[in-house]
Amino acid sequence: MTSPLFAPFDLAGTPLRNRVVMAPLTRARAPNDIADERIALYYAQRATAGLIVSEGTPISQEGQGYLFNPGIFRPEQIAGWRLTTDSVHAVGGRIVAQLWHVGRVSHPTIQADGKLPVSASSKQPVGAQAYGYDETGTPGLIAPPVPRQLQTDEIARIVGEFAQAAANAIEAGFDGVEIHGANGYLHEQFLNPLVNDRTDRYSADSVENRLRFTLEVIDAVVARIGADRTGIRLSPYGQLFDMPLYDAIDSTYAALSKEIGARNLAYVHLMNQSGFQVGQKVVATGTETGFQGLLRTIKGNLPNTAVILAGGLERESAEQLIDAGLIDLAAFGTPFISNPDLVARLQHGWPLNTPDRATFYGGGAKGYIDYPSYKAA
Repeated sequence: MTSPLFAPFDLAGTPLRNRVVMAPLTRARAPNDIADERIALYYAQRATAGLIVSEGTPISQEGQGYLFNPGIFRPEQIAGWRLTTDSVHAVGGRIVAQLWHVGRVSHPTIQADGKLPVSASSKQPVGAQAYGYDETGTPGLIAPPVPRQLQTDEIARIVGEFAQAAANAIEAGFDGVEIHGANGYLHEQFLNPLVNDRTDRYSADSVENRLRFTLEVIDAVVARIGADRTGIRLSPYGQLFDMPLYDAIDSTYAALSKEIGARNLAYVHLMNQSGFQVGQKVVATGTETGFQGLLRTIKGNLPNTAVILAGGLERESAEQLIDAGLIDLAAFGTPFISNPDLVARLQHGWPLNTPDRATFYGGGAKGYIDYPSYKAA
């Protein structure tokens, strides 16, 4: 019997060769923030995945929080990404661009004219780190300052930048886009009521207000490129970059998923950062709380939208969740770094290469495009 993980899948009209997704992975390998030949090779090596989600690609300089990430807002960046998409398509792969605005997780050394990072919030992300320039001008991890809270009339500009970035991504040859609504970045800075300290129509006074920015971005992107080419990544229960847990997590993401379901997006990509193992327990009981229960709720709110899950999955747990109808596709992150042929390794039970964590971020070819396939090894 063929495993469901390796069966073809129709993603809102885009045919995928299997249900294995390469999750977005920041690698900081882009000179001048432009995707180059090495980046194209890196993705082409991994194109046996049913779907690749690109590393986060900033929609503007203001939205960038890390050096050496390929953006999607300048003409030369669009052209740079075109080489990657052409390379992936040439070997039968599919790839979407993850559209990124980090909000407050940035630093003046990355921003135009040394401006402060912007956010939904006026609160500093305590313990967070951007990747900018220190006082000696050396690239490195650096603490973000207190951000500048966006004025109400500025928010429409950022919504428009997401829509333009989506159009740029299609021009660059991507099969679609994934709005980065996860991991403590700008969208979560609106969604989280313990971070959002606004007093306008985007405030934390109601769930409608907190969802407003994300839904405006979704609608603007859909208007430019279509719902069938639009996805979004979310990380309920995540606490990255000073995102505290709050009582209304379940109701917030239940409400958001209902709105997404009404819009018939191509997919919702959930990142499990809760620390819980999602597998047999979810399949068996249906009485879960926390992330496990929320997964079931979100799936039920998305009758025409695929669900991708990332975070600690292995082949067995991914197959269980697909068989149970709780997810449609399974995303793998770190294993793809050191195993460009991860799909074949999972399918045949071959051992995995061990990743070199010292080369995860920045550098050259080492730890990036030099990992061997199983047969080569």
